[in-house]
Amino acid sequence: MRTLAALLVFTGGLAAQAPDAKIETTQLPPIVVDVTRVNLLFTVTDRKGRFVTDLGREDFQVFENKKKQTIAEFTAETDLPLRLAILIDTSNSIRDRFRFEQEAAIEFINSVMRPRQDKAMLVSFDTSAEIVTDMTDDPERLAQGIRGLRPGGGTALYDAIFYACRDRLIRDQPRHKFRRAIIIVSDGDDNQSRVTRDQALELAQKADVVIYSISTNITRTETDGDKVLKYLTAETGGQAFFPFKVQDLAQSFENIANELRHQYNIFYQPVPLQADGLYHAIEVKVPGRKDLVIRARKGYYAPRL
Repeated sequence: MRTLAALLVFTGGLAAQAPDAKIETTQLPPIVVDVTRVNLLFTVTDRKGRFVTDLGREDFQVFENKKKQTIAEFTAETDLPLRLAILIDTSNSIRDRFRFEQEAAIEFINSVMRPRQDKAMLVSFDTSAEIVTDMTDDPERLAQGIRGLRPGGGTALYDAIFYACRDRLIRDQPRHKFRRAIIIVSDGDDNQSRVTRDQALELAQKADVVIYSISTNITRTETDGDKVLKYLTAETGGQAFFPFKVQDLAQSFENIANELRHQYNIFYQPVPLQADGLYHAIEVKVPGRKDLVIRARKGYYAPRL
């Protein structure tokens, strides 16, 4: 079901990680979730990208598998604690603009994290995915981790998404009390992962993660990697940014920070309730408002009981 990222009933986990440790799996105790409610966090903007924050419960309609649902709870969320995974591509393909990316990421962390409330982790990925800084509320630890990154190797983007979701973002429960997101800085061209794009996406959806991405492609020509980033973000209710100059990276990070503070949250109880382990399509509408753009995840995987 959903907030900004969590998992379902998974037992895969991570061993305790020292900085620069490779990701390895151990066992976590099962995570039990409430199968009777779906939590849907989403953003509404106008056609010019400006946030629309004055809508109420009566303005929205929610459909699951094309069947209208009854909204049980509605809030305009601005203060939920954040649980972020910042995934930075350290492959050879981004070497020429890497320093600027590091500084923009540090600026983002310093601007978005609130003391004793928000936490973030840093994952680098080239030939393999690697936890550089584990989940922490200390911006300076994260900044040190970012400054210590060095580019080189291939690109294991899908592995980084998969393991960040499975082994870290599930930890804080209940899920609806936290806003969880992944921020990817990459060209999106995966060539080293052991899991597929769709396996990574499925786990992100089961984890209720919203994915944002900042493309490092500055050629002004859409690549297959750009298409991957658009797909991952659209399916989870996030957004892909394409700064064509390295100087625009900071603005992309700022846009993500603003979006994390301007979102709506809806709870509903699915009718009919089906704990079938299958994917259920969701659509959020504001009837009569064709001037609005709604970014929400397109569905969720129900637990299987």
